[in-house]
Amino acid sequence: MTKATDAADQLGLSYEVTRHGRVNSLEEAAAARGIEPARLIKTIVVRLADDDYRFVLVPGDREIAWPKLRSLLGVNRISMPDKDTAFDVTGYVRGAITPLGSTHAWPVIADERITGTISIGGGDHGVGMTVNAEDLAKVLNATVADVTD
Repeated sequence: MTKATDAADQLGLSYEVTRHGRVNSLEEAAAARGIEPARLIKTIVVRLADDDYRFVLVPGDREIAWPKLRSLLGVNRISMPDKDTAFDVTGYVRGAITPLGSTHAWPVIADERITGTISIGGGDHGVGMTVNAEDLAKVLNATVADVTD
């Protein structure tokens, strides 16, 4: 088990773990998990200011729409932290970041297209967690909005 599965257990979130070897792309990860790329959810950490971050959950076939995200958050500038900072603020390495079990419970924004059965990172390379999107948003107290293109 991982910090992510421990956190899911504590939150009462039902999940199924999928383990696979290292992959080189989102498409490979989706294939290894037996799902469409749109059902594989990317967790992206964004920085609003010093010591102010958000987790943004994005369908695998979409990208963050920066103007939409800035508007939602009421800010003029958002950046992505470098890999060392991302690790420092989440406890996870890039490619394995998830809001579940993060060292800090940053607010979560979930794109409104994330619905039904999805796979989110399980906190380590090659580990996925299949969950219900609505249940995930609820336990993470996520803000659900249109933030992708």
